[in-house]
This record gives sequence, structure tokens and C-alpha cells, in this order.
Amino acid sequence: MKNTMSIIFASDNESKLNELTLHRTTASLPFGGRYRCIDFALSNLVNSAITTIGIITRSNYSSLMDHIRMGRDWDLNRKNSGIAVFPPYASNTSTNVFKGKIEALYGILDYIENSDDEYVVVTNSNIIASIDFDDVYEAHVASGADITMLTYTAQPTTSRRVLVESDLSGRVRGMRITRSASEEYFEVGLFCYLFNRKQLIQLVEDSYERGKIDFERDILQANLDVLNIHAYKVKGHAALVDDIKSYYRESMSILESDVRDSLFDSVGKIFTKVKDSVPTRYCKEAKVVNSLIADGCKINGTVENSILFRGVVVEDGAEIRNSIVMEGGRIMKGSKLNYAITDKDVTVTEDKSLGGSEFYPVVVVKNKTV
Repeated sequence: MKNTMSIIFASDNESKLNELTLHRTTASLPFGGRYRCIDFALSNLVNSAITTIGIITRSNYSSLMDHIRMGRDWDLNRKNSGIAVFPPYASNTSTNVFKGKIEALYGILDYIENSDDEYVVVTNSNIIASIDFDDVYEAHVASGADITMLTYTAQPTTSRRVLVESDLSGRVRGMRITRSASEEYFEVGLFCYLFNRKQLIQLVEDSYERGKIDFERDILQANLDVLNIHAYKVKGHAALVDDIKSYYRESMSILESDVRDSLFDSVGKIFTKVKDSVPTRYCKEAKVVNSLIADGCKINGTVENSILFRGVVVEDGAEIRNSIVMEGGRIMKGSKLNYAITDKDVTVTEDKSLGGSEFYPVVVVKNKTV
């Protein structure tokens, strides 16, 4: 996809991720045994030849900086394009963190204006999907849209999901922003958009000068009758990770082969930071069933329906079921986990039992010993 740049928001409404974003931004949230959430956005863009990428940070972004470094693992360490990371301030002279996406975009208008690209993809970093932006571009041109917004069919499980009503041609005729969860299925916005670059600049300037801050409400919803906004339904599996329940549910979904195939084998590779780890060691008493195990683990207990990140140690007699154990976790002898999420470098001492439920997994914060 030529003549296109991208802006990625590293975080958005992180309060609902609670313990998992105490020490990191949403973009660097570990996912799927070896990835971070932002890996999907970066890989989708690079696979579509979009290599000028600005990342707007907000808080706790040191782990994100460590993860992306100069972008080498996504082939983005380039002289004339590549990754640019922006601080979370409203302007160069301000010490106040931006209040909303419009203010954030206004703060980097120079970066957007200095580009020669015709189009810009504006996206959140918490989208778990494999997206072909060449397809999005073709649909955008064919529809004559001013803005193309990516959608998927889902239950709005949290507040602030954007529900979309589109006609048979795909033009968006209605938008509403949820205040609560629902068990009904809707066409839901993925917080990913394709704009004409000059039009985006104009919309951001006009909105900022009027004191507007909410991108979805003040630019999209407020201009439905003025702008030709079209919905593009993402093919295959797609999801938003924006609270503990959705993080757990979407993580565990990749134990299903059709979801894995959709995410990792449908459009292009999902790249991540490369680490030179030794293979996982399965000891004599190890029992592993329907689980994803990353490199560098040592397993001498039972692991069922679970995801283990790099370097996890499961000692004799330990049992891990329906759980996510992040990098460097140590589950000691006789301990049991069921419906649990343990963050990086967590130690569960001998004969402890931690458990939640499918809808409310127990979460142990980073570096904790229990």
C-alpha cells in the first residue's frame, strides 16, 4: 500500500486493564506467549508496505521503548522512514498529558504535515487481528469514502465500544458509544481508520480550535451527515483487548486452531522482538495438554489449557489449568493455578492455590511473590 503513513496510539482507557498496566502501556501488554499487543499493528502495517509510523505514548511506556527499540524486528530501522515515538504531551511547550486523541494528534501535526504520503492509518494498539491494508485501501477507493473505519461483529463486553449502523453499500448511517456491556451482537468499531492525510489535518485543526477532544464522538459521530464514512468489516478473527475479561478471553481463544490460523497464517507474519532462548525442557513428570509453551521453559508438572511465556518454571507436582503465566514465572512444588493470570516474574510458593473463574480470573501483579 503506497503513499500511506500511520499513527498508532500506544494506550487508550487503560484503567480497565487494572493490574496488567500498572507497569506498562497497553501497547506493550504481553499476549499469546511471546508477543506484545502492538506487534499486531506494526506487523499488519509492515506487511502492507506502510513503513512511516508514528507512535503516540501516554504513560508507563519504558517497556514499550525497550520492546520496539529502533524497529529492527519489523524491518523499520530505516533512514527515510521507520518508527517515530512521541511523548504524551499536548504540545512541545506543555507539561500536561493530552486529554484526548484530537489533542494528541494536534500536538504532532508537524510530523503529519511534513509527510508526502496521501493517506494515513490512525489506529489503536490493542487490536488483535491480521489485517490486509491493501484490501482496506481498495475498498476505500472503490467506495469513494472520505473515511474508512474498520469494524467486526462482536458483543460489546465493556463500555466505550463504538456500535456502527451501516447501509447495504457500507456507508455508516449511525454510531453510538456504549455505556455498558451487552450480550447482543453488533457491528463494532475497531478504532482503526483510513483517512486522506490532508483531510485528517483539517479535521483535527477544526476540532481542536473548538475545544473538542474525543476523536470518535467529535470527529466521526458529529460528522456522519457531512462526511462519507464507510465501514470495512475485517475478515477472519478480530478482537479488542481493553479489560481483564477481554484480555483473558482473547488470549485463551488462540488455543483454538482456527483462531491461530486466522491470526498467524492468513495475511502475513506477526513479528516481535527476537530473543535468543533455549528450547523448552519437558522433564520426566511433565504433562502438557492443549497449551502454548514459549521457549526457555522448564516443565515438571501439569499444564492444561494454558499459555506459558518464555522462561517459566513449573516444578514437581505443580498444576496449571486454564491460566496465563507470563515471562519468568515460577510455580513451585504442589502449587495449583486455575483461571489465573500471573504477570512477569511472579513466584507462586509451594503448596499455594490460586483460582478465579472464566469471567473473573485472578490476577497477580508483576514481580509479586505469593
